[in-house]
Amino acid sequence: YSMPGLLLCKGKPLDFVFIIDSSRSVRPSDYEKVKIFITNILAFLDVGPEATRVGLLQYGSVVQNEFSLNTYSSKADVERAVKAMDHLATGTMTGLAIQYTMETAFTEPEGARPADMHIPRIAMIITDGRPQDTVEEVAAKARQAGIQIFAIGVGRVDMNTLRVIGSEPHSEHVYLVANFSQIETLTSVFQSNLCTDLCSVMDHPCDHLCVSTPASYMCRCRKGYTLNSDGKTSCKSKSHLLHTRIVYALMMDLVFVIDGSKSLGPANFELVKQFVNGIVDSLDVSGTGTHVGLLQYSSKVRTEFILGQYTSGRDINRAVLRMQYMGRGSMTGAALRHMFEYSFSAKEGARPDIPRVSIVFTDGRSQDDVSKWATKAKDAGIMIYALGVGKAIEEELREIASEPDDKHLYYAEDFSNMGEITDKLKSQICKDMCKCENVMLFQRQVNEQLRRLTQNNILYSPVVVCIL
Repeated sequence: YSMPGLLLCKGKPLDFVFIIDSSRSVRPSDYEKVKIFITNILAFLDVGPEATRVGLLQYGSVVQNEFSLNTYSSKADVERAVKAMDHLATGTMTGLAIQYTMETAFTEPEGARPADMHIPRIAMIITDGRPQDTVEEVAAKARQAGIQIFAIGVGRVDMNTLRVIGSEPHSEHVYLVANFSQIETLTSVFQSNLCTDLCSVMDHPCDHLCVSTPASYMCRCRKGYTLNSDGKTSCKSKSHLLHTRIVYALMMDLVFVIDGSKSLGPANFELVKQFVNGIVDSLDVSGTGTHVGLLQYSSKVRTEFILGQYTSGRDINRAVLRMQYMGRGSMTGAALRHMFEYSFSAKEGARPDIPRVSIVFTDGRSQDDVSKWATKAKDAGIMIYALGVGKAIEEELREIASEPDDKHLYYAEDFSNMGEITDKLKSQICKDMCKCENVMLFQRQVNEQLRRLTQNNILYSPVVVCIL
């Protein structure tokens, strides 16, 4: 059995090691399902000595290396070796397996390529039970050694255990499914994480060069420049005095309502997270400034965090990256109802006499009515911006958005155009919140001065360009 519709992941060589829990708690039939899952992952990997190298070890009370990164040079040979594996049916020494992976599996004698080649080192661990040894310290050492760890738990695995094993952000590296029959549903998720060239499909913030990595990206600078300390933003001339960040100093309560339906897909959901954080980064998030809350909806509505729960943009960025993709239906109306009835309540942190704004993002037709609760929210004074991508329905977007439509409705045919939407939305929010032509004139003048100062490398500090 193999998953249909998987495209080969070319052009991204990896050193990839599977770590398989072969303890006695894994039933023989479930052990076979793990083999099928591994084969499905292999289906989209471009396996070869100069492409992706694959190793596999299984563990119980001891660690058993089935094959190393340099054992096989073809996908067919790797698949045969996977099918020939025998179940150990002993204990659960997960920590020992991670230690072996770090100290042996990812060494050059075992086939790992030299670190200076910058080939990503990926470990995917699949486990169904509580470890009989400690994992936190050895997993941290493995990650510090440059190994990116995906942790998959099945059944009654403690989520906290998976989190101390998996790499950050956990939303992209830690997964829990109810049983072994459901593990195959993760195949497309990992294809997106391992194969998507994020630099080519997202509105990344890199000034010079963007380098895609599995499930993430890195910024690089041209010679003579250094990267900002967060590793994900601007390049600065080594002789310069400035990195400029424009901040809109508005006071408002802002709630994002984010579509997490199946039609979106895991890779695009990651781009939506980037979009949210792009908006957040332009706001003065603080105890006395803007407060931000976020709902994700699918077949149900889930509050990811409420207004005022976080008082810094950095904390909100982290919370957004931790979000787990729901991936089911599309009940936009239910989400609007939740936003109206709960998100802007005093209990959930809404402040009196502070402007209330909601940004609603969707990529398709709602399975329920949106007009009733959108109208109630707007009548209650909540300003709603409606953002649609792909198969979003224009009529629904108009029912959701505040008037006039041309200032509160935004649409892009695909996710590659979201950067343009982000810039327009930032500007419009400032205009709506400032409500002052003189302030907007001031903003344009300041922006022009910023441009000149930045060109001359003589400015240092974030700049507030719009004040309420």
